[in-house]
Parts: sequence; structure tokens; C-alpha cells
Amino acid sequence: MQDRDGNGEGLSAEEQEAERRRRRAQFLRELNEAKALRERVQPRRARAARMRQAMRMRTFRW
Repeated sequence: MQDRDGNGEGLSAEEQEAERRRRRAQFLRELNEAKALRERVQPRRARAARMRQAMRMRTFRW
């Protein structure tokens, strides 16, 4: 992993933006992986969370 000290030095704005997007994409991949793992490890709790989310969506007023 890279050091955060020299993160912005010597990079153009496009390179900084590309690096930020790359780190964000990696983070989102890991987050989705963690959610999937949690659903496999705790299926009852994950199902309850899905049911609560569905109830929130049904009761939300546009």
C-alpha cells in the first residue's frame, strides 16, 4: 500500500482524479465483498435487515 505522505506530490489533476477513482472503486469492491460475506455468515440477521429495508421502502412517501 502507498504512503499517504506524498500522495499529491508530482501528480497532475487528472492523475489525482484517476487515483482517487481507483481507490474508491477498490473500496466499493471490498465493501460489497464484506456485505456478501456477512450475509453468508449471518443469514438470519441479513434477512431481517433486508426485510426492514423493504419495509422502509414500502412506507416511504415520495
